[in-house]
Amino acid sequence: MVSKKQKFVADGVFYAELNEFFQRELAAEGYSGCEVRVTPACTEIIIRANHTQDILGVKGRRIRELTSLVQKRFNFPDGTVELYADKVAARGLSAVSQCESLKFKLLQGLAVRRAAYSVVRYVMESGAKGCEVIVSGKLRAARAKAMKFSEGFMLHSGNPAKEFIDSAVRHVEMKQGVLGIKVKIMLDHDPTGRVGPKNPLPDVITILDNDGKDEVSVDAPVSESKIAAEPAAPAADAAGAPEAAAAPAEAF
Repeated sequence: MVSKKQKFVADGVFYAELNEFFQRELAAEGYSGCEVRVTPACTEIIIRANHTQDILGVKGRRIRELTSLVQKRFNFPDGTVELYADKVAARGLSAVSQCESLKFKLLQGLAVRRAAYSVVRYVMESGAKGCEVIVSGKLRAARAKAMKFSEGFMLHSGNPAKEFIDSAVRHVEMKQGVLGIKVKIMLDHDPTGRVGPKNPLPDVITILDNDGKDEVSVDAPVSESKIAAEPAAPAADAAGAPEAAAAPAEAF
């Protein structure tokens, strides 16, 4: 009997190893992550990438090979694991996609500053609120240093940083040494939840418009007195007052 703690650990190890395997095998296809769905009948693994046709291969040959490798490595019974390829909805808002893109640009010999700024510009043109790229290692000289390229608005702490920030880290094996790449993308609020969180930022204030239902158009200057008017005397008291005043005169 497997305890709940052991099951969570086993699931985490399975996902980490699977993710690392796909990163190595599908780096050229623009791998951007995977999702594991366990059903009573089988285990479904959805691979998200930029070039899904390359993952499928000719007549589905490539994805059948990947399915066979995953099945033999993790001891799945025959027919209990299925792999699907899903295209990334917004490539410019995926930190993993942009990290892999920057990695390939550096491996091709492009200058660090030019490659990083091209990624930042593409992310901001895709509709992100902010972007930050950090490249660290032996960039030009023998001494290692870190370069940071940022644009737009970026959160660094609190719960919104967990919901709105998509980040990815990759290592590039260059001739002079290993470079570290970190890409952070701040997503914008999306009510549909497709390209961003459904909930808005907690400090955003929205002023609702009632379409002028309670507003009264004013065409001329208007003055209003804030002093309360004195109440008028009742008519009966006003009529009896002269009689009360005349009574003492009769007594004299």
